[in-house]
Amino acid sequence: MSEKRMVEFVFDVACVNSYLMFTRYSRAVRRFRADGGEVETSLLSYRFQPDIDPGGEPLVETHRRLLGEEEAREVQATTDFGAAEGLRVDFTRVVSTNTFEAHRRIAWAVRQERGEAMTERLFRAYFTDGVNVADPEVLARLAREAGVEPGADGPEEVRRELDRVRGLGFVRESVPAFRFDGERVMAGQRTEDELLAALAG
Repeated sequence: MSEKRMVEFVFDVACVNSYLMFTRYSRAVRRFRADGGEVETSLLSYRFQPDIDPGGEPLVETHRRLLGEEEAREVQATTDFGAAEGLRVDFTRVVSTNTFEAHRRIAWAVRQERGEAMTERLFRAYFTDGVNVADPEVLARLAREAGVEPGADGPEEVRRELDRVRGLGFVRESVPAFRFDGERVMAGQRTEDELLAALAG
């Protein structure tokens, strides 16, 4: 096999396509490693709605306000998103909220080599469990479940990292995205096989 691949994944916890791509990429990585490949993944935080209230509101209300009643109903009626990947996404339960503190927990987890476990747990909490991932008590419970201890990264460190990722040129329309070895970028929805091919390439 060739030298270790370095992959950066740009995502937001509140982005359902990020959840889907995280899941497909995780499976592609397992297949890649099973064939003898080596890969190191860096999790790069991005926020779609940095000014949203951490108090949270039902996603259906957010959709009504931003998309209109008819489109909001269509989104809420979607029950099979991610089903083929084994995901259970329930838009009727999602609490739309600020993801800053969720990304802060991921920063803690990364330093403890639990970044991917924390990220998966936060995605599932947001899209399946219907909990507010800005709530300190919820975050403490999710961190414990992912095996993550409180870390030293404070709000300023997280803000600097969020600003750094934006400074790399990633914008709302290009997230989720993968950057391979600091060069090739793959954005939007990709299949598991496409991601595996990019790893092998």
